[in-house]
Amino acid sequence: MKLHDLRPDPGSRKKRKRVGRGTGSGHGKTAGRGTKGQGARSGGGKGPYFEGGQLPLVRRLPFKRGFTNIRKIYYRAVNLDQLTSRFAPGAEVTPESLAAIGLLKKPTDPVVILGRGEIDCALTVKADRFSESAKAKIEDAGGSTETLER
Repeated sequence: MKLHDLRPDPGSRKKRKRVGRGTGSGHGKTAGRGTKGQGARSGGGKGPYFEGGQLPLVRRLPFKRGFTNIRKIYYRAVNLDQLTSRFAPGAEVTPESLAAIGLLKKPTDPVVILGRGEIDCALTVKADRFSESAKAKIEDAGGSTETLER
């Protein structure tokens, strides 16, 4: 076998249909569009949304799409076990200090302190929200909590 003997498999390659190239081609005159009507015009035909006047599927099933609540606040969760290993006793924990050690991406992010783990040192924790258990554990350890108003 030589390079000039190489051929694609029969039927694997199909020639492009060239319409509107004369009657001898079999696709001349109306170029396969029929005679007159919506489909014969340029830009003719309805879009994929149109179902012959029937109520389209995307309008019949609005509950499938859902929605995004633009007023929802997405809190960044920080647990107590993350605080005890990173802060010295008596330290003040703020969103700025949490961002500085890498627990938050931005100090402007809303923070919620959750109660996973134990806390053994007194910390002053300032955050946007606290879970009931986190607040109780911080105060039992001798620390204090302050809810930020932002």
